[in-house]
Amino acid sequence: MDYEKIADVIISAVGKNNFIAASHCATRIRLIVKNVSKINQTKLDDNPDIKGTVYIDGQYQIIIGPGHVDHVYSLLIAKTHLKEMTPDEIKKIKVDDKKSNLFVQFIKLMADIFIPVIPAIVAGGLLISLYTILTTPHLFGSASVVQNFPQIRGLVGLMQLLGMTPYVFLPALIGYTATKRFGGTPYLGALIGMAMIMPHIISGGGLNLALDAGRSTYAQIFGTPLKSINYQGQVFPAIVISWLLSIFEKYLKKYMPSSMNYIFTPLLTLFTMGTFAFVAVGPLITYLSNVILAGAVFLYNFSGFLGSAVLGALYPLLVITGLQQSLPAIETQILSNHSLGGDFIFPIVTVANLAQAGACLAVLFTSKNKKQRGVASSAGFSALMGITEPAIFGVNLKLRYPFYCGMIASGIAGIFIGIYDVVGQTLGVTGIIGFLSVSSGDYLPFIATSLLSIVLGFSITLVYGKSVALNKKKTFKEVATSMLGTETLTTPVSGNVINLTDTNDEVFSSELMGKGAAIEPTDDNVYAVADGTITVAYPTKHAYGLKTKNGAEVLVHLGINTVNLQGKYFTSNVKQGDEVKQGDLLGTFDLDQIKKEGYDPTVMVVITNTASYSNIEKTNEEVAKGNTILQLTTPEAGDPSLVSA
Repeated sequence: MDYEKIADVIISAVGKNNFIAASHCATRIRLIVKNVSKINQTKLDDNPDIKGTVYIDGQYQIIIGPGHVDHVYSLLIAKTHLKEMTPDEIKKIKVDDKKSNLFVQFIKLMADIFIPVIPAIVAGGLLISLYTILTTPHLFGSASVVQNFPQIRGLVGLMQLLGMTPYVFLPALIGYTATKRFGGTPYLGALIGMAMIMPHIISGGGLNLALDAGRSTYAQIFGTPLKSINYQGQVFPAIVISWLLSIFEKYLKKYMPSSMNYIFTPLLTLFTMGTFAFVAVGPLITYLSNVILAGAVFLYNFSGFLGSAVLGALYPLLVITGLQQSLPAIETQILSNHSLGGDFIFPIVTVANLAQAGACLAVLFTSKNKKQRGVASSAGFSALMGITEPAIFGVNLKLRYPFYCGMIASGIAGIFIGIYDVVGQTLGVTGIIGFLSVSSGDYLPFIATSLLSIVLGFSITLVYGKSVALNKKKTFKEVATSMLGTETLTTPVSGNVINLTDTNDEVFSSELMGKGAAIEPTDDNVYAVADGTITVAYPTKHAYGLKTKNGAEVLVHLGINTVNLQGKYFTSNVKQGDEVKQGDLLGTFDLDQIKKEGYDPTVMVVITNTASYSNIEKTNEEVAKGNTILQLTTPEAGDPSLVSA
């Protein structure tokens, strides 16, 4: 993969002066741009290394894929000279985004806090899972692997130590990322997070045991007894105190004399917010978290397998809206409460991802589009590993039917997850190796359900896709598109034909409006390119819109920037709504006078519904009235891979 070439394509397609800000996650470059309509979508779609694009809630996202996106992003930043934006600047952009709302902003906030931490949590979870496999008897014989090979006991112990670390110190990690996100000093947030998990403070479970044994676990603060609780594994208290810390620190910096700021601002911030964390924030947020968690567990237990089926079917919708980023916060709370027995969300998410992987891989056998098959193969494998964005955004959503087929498959698989009550013991990779994160007793039902999800996603998509290809079943859009047929358009003016990309107008040359051809005219008459209806007749008479009887939407644009002439040197014989025949005279323009005024008279013929065609071909280099200039080819009957979604 040529990272520099991809970065250049993105810059060219988006426009170097169109960038406002850029960031990236595991699979996508996320852009905030000045004007989305100026992006050359065709140029991005035509690049085989770009898996797809999507515009969601003010962000234009370009899917590159895991392992590659960071390289492309680094080159993009270097070439555009974009600077990292402060949290306040990011927040301002979000406020300016009219599509944004408080709920979406909250989800984005959770994502900003948790995404940097997730690699550590997942790595720790997998190490714990491996530790469990190696120390559990009856998996590979009557004794455990460690019992059979005692020489690895020390290494396995180290594996447990490293695996438990991110979970034990989770409040510290969250304190750092949350405070950084809110604009405070991240190390102060991390310090308070560390204080909340100091070893000499009794954990929540140990607190009850100590109280039952008659041992005091209270600290006296201004004469008020306060429970000494260790917040190990909890996230919401750390998030809230980090938010308050950032506000308090900014206030102190604003009013503290500069000579005292360096010493007293961090001192007062740490002591004041640290005290507040234990006196108010920790106990209150823990109570609220437990209430919310109890409600979620009640709903899950009450709905049983029906609830897991619904969550399995709807989870892909959470992915396309970004709401899935809020789930780790809930899952870590579930895992920290040992009385719940495990995380019921993780297995459902895993089978949902695998269903989308199966659906994506089925496109290899239903699509005749070479690029689409290439994207489907790489994105499908990525989804099997738990990274579903390339599959969902690059393939399944574009074609629509694989996405819906995957939702059906994950809903069915979710039923069996609920029936067998499969739960996760750690956060892990929501892909084919997800079994490492469930208890050993759940291995068999989890693996069987995961395979079922892949097979169902693949099979349903394959059957549906093949039935479409055989014209047994078509979507409305496919039927409408297939009715267009292959169509030829004749020249609107006589002259020499050139490539549209060679014109001196950036909008047309970038093919942002669509594909087509251009003509250097040699006479003054403008003719209808096909039988159809005049959809646009500009008052300035410099352009015509025509929809042919076969459905092609054609723009004939006379000259570059000739709108400035305000109709001078142009005449028109038609108005909007008129029916015309191929070769009818639409109007005239004074070629010599337009040139004398200093305007480029090149005539552009653009197919504005380019996405409805598999091929648009320029057929002649020199044309006169009645000659063919463009041949439009629609997708083969029923091949949904060539239909724009």
